[in-house]
Amino acid sequence: MATMILLGTGTGLPDVDRGNTHMVWDGPGGPLLIDAGGSTYERLLRAGIDPQKLAGIVLTHSHCDHINGLPGLVFSMRLAGREDPLPIYGLDATLAIVQATMGAMQVEYHVPLEWQKLPPGSRLALDEGWHLLTAPARHSRPCLALRFEQSATGQALVYSADTEPSPEVQELASGATVLIHEATTAEPFEGHSSPKQAGAVAAEAGVKRLVLVHYSPRWTMAEEQALAAIRAGGFLGQAEIGRDGQRIEVS
Repeated sequence: MATMILLGTGTGLPDVDRGNTHMVWDGPGGPLLIDAGGSTYERLLRAGIDPQKLAGIVLTHSHCDHINGLPGLVFSMRLAGREDPLPIYGLDATLAIVQATMGAMQVEYHVPLEWQKLPPGSRLALDEGWHLLTAPARHSRPCLALRFEQSATGQALVYSADTEPSPEVQELASGATVLIHEATTAEPFEGHSSPKQAGAVAAEAGVKRLVLVHYSPRWTMAEEQALAAIRAGGFLGQAEIGRDGQRIEVS
């Protein structure tokens, strides 16, 4: 079974029940942490994932709400006895900022970190015929959108990361079983998407299920309005608001 667990689903400004958006791939080749938005070790434990068994970390971009939990996570992993190397994947620009951050906090030495460049257009082999594919998102910093795909069955889960609507992300999401798409703002805003725009991307990509993240009922819009906006964007499939701790199965 391939599952994505949403560890946090909020915006850069968290709500009481929504932490910074990050998630973990609990499937073939995993567990793979996608970003580290704070209290990550604890959130992994609550999700039933042993942080010590992480196979790697994929960082979509370098904004603070997506990397601020990484130093604490690595520190806690060392305290818990991890000695195995930990691959960290990301764009050159992302890795440079994260390396500087870890160095400033003198955390890097705690666990052997393997810095792995992951440019747009990458195809990373996982297990059981699954692959991780990447495409550029359109954000205020270099950013990666991700597609977990099993070629034999056509099953796929796509995460847009932080992005305004873009042909690259839409193409990456084409025919996906699940699209996890950000919906930060009520109206179009450079570098981010609205629920209506997320609905339009899902409709054009022909996905079966749309889950909104990087969303706040306080700062974006009320949940009923967000679901209505998705429909106004043209998406008629299964649509929902992501929740912290939610498990999304790909089948």
